[in-house]
Amino acid sequence: MTQPHIGVLALQGAFREHRQRLESLGARVTEVRLPADLAGLQGLVIPGGESTTIARLMADYALWAPVRDFHAAGGALWGTCAGAILLAREVHGAPPQFGGQQDSLALMDLTVRRNAFGRQVDSFHTPLQVQGLDTPFPAVFIRAPVIERVGEGVEVLARHAGQIVLARQGRLLASSFHPELTADARLHALFLDLAAAPLPA
Repeated sequence: MTQPHIGVLALQGAFREHRQRLESLGARVTEVRLPADLAGLQGLVIPGGESTTIARLMADYALWAPVRDFHAAGGALWGTCAGAILLAREVHGAPPQFGGQQDSLALMDLTVRRNAFGRQVDSFHTPLQVQGLDTPFPAVFIRAPVIERVGEGVEVLARHAGQIVLARQGRLLASSFHPELTADARLHALFLDLAAAPLPA
C-alpha cells in the first residue's frame, strides 16, 4: 500500500526526528511552514518543543485557520508533547507572562496540563503499555504535559502512573511523550494508518 503524504510542522522543536521516523516507514514527508505547504497532505504532525513559541510562530505565519480547515477537510493531526497541548480544547498551567492563557487549535476534547511531569531535569524514559501494541513502547518524557480529562469521544491508548499520556479522537492523536526520540517507529506507523484511512461516508 502506498504510504500517505504527511506534513511535519517545522517552526520549532523536534520536527527533523519526526521526518526521519516517517521516512523510515516509506512515507513522503513535507516540512510545513506556510499555509500553502498543507496542500495535498493527508496528515500533519505537530512536534514537541515549546508550545508558546510554536503558537506564536503559527500566528506569525497565519497557520491557525489553515490547520483547522485542513482537519475539517479530513486531514489527520498528531500532536506530541507541545503538539498535544496545541491540539487540546483546554490548557492549564500557561506561564504568568501569557496571562495564564495558552493558544490552541481546540480541536481535541482534552484538558491538558503543561509541564505536569516536571522540569527538563525531571525527564525520564519508561516502557509504556500502549493499546494495540504487543510489547511496551520506549516512551521519552521531557517537560511533558499530562492529559487530565478526556471527552466522551476520546479513546485512551496509554497511561503512566495512572495519568493519561496517549489518546485518540477520530483522526486526532495526542501523546504527552516524544515517540520521535526513539528508534521505535510503531506509533508513527499507527499515525500513517490513521492518515490513510478512508473518510467516513
